[in-house]
Amino acid sequence: MGIIAWIILGLLAGTIARAIIPGRTEPGGCIGTTAVGVLGALLGGFIATALDIGEIENFFNLGTWLIAIGGSVLLLLIIRAISR
Repeated sequence: MGIIAWIILGLLAGTIARAIIPGRTEPGGCIGTTAVGVLGALLGGFIATALDIGEIENFFNLGTWLIAIGGSVLLLLIIRAISR
């Protein structure tokens, strides 16, 4: 995937992760959401590849989206746990 696809995937995955995990909104706005999404997608891809349950392949793959959203949710939970 290209850098633009990673940014779009990150923005959408971060937004979905913030919708799944209720609570106060962290500062950062769109850039923070995109950062959580992109880093979460990388984290999810690393974990999925290490456990041999999938990998981030292309933009229009359902597995890619599920891994990216799962990683974003995990990263968001870690950020909230550290910030408390």
